[in-house]
Amino acid sequence: MMISSRGRYVLRVLADLAQHSGGEYIPMKDIAERQEISLKYIEKIMPVLTKSGMVDGLHGKGGGYRLNRPPEEYKIGEILRLTEGSLAPVHCLETGASPCGRADRCSTLSMWRRFDKLANEFFDSVSLADLLPPPPHDPET
Repeated sequence: MMISSRGRYVLRVLADLAQHSGGEYIPMKDIAERQEISLKYIEKIMPVLTKSGMVDGLHGKGGGYRLNRPPEEYKIGEILRLTEGSLAPVHCLETGASPCGRADRCSTLSMWRRFDKLANEFFDSVSLADLLPPPPHDPET
């Protein structure tokens, strides 16, 4: 399984929104600068996030993007399946793949199934909130 640049960038964009929005709309150019991702690339991925319902977008003055639920509710598995389509390590385990004629005698299939299950369980156990830096320590408390 190889996570694409798109998948990695989407995670960075969503983590940036989680860290900086505070409920406010964040302009794409601000995200692009902080994350060192081209604005053109972000312009391509934001409609996917908006259409899927992961973020809210507002056009015009004061516009931008923001998360529409708490960071704890965004599971990394959900995000990666949106961007990657599948996290399957081999083609025969991808959703909608044609049945493999060798499946009944494949000596490696059970291993790939276990790996697929572990990977999905792992990514589904990590939330966007887990990617955020810890809050700064307040010496007054």
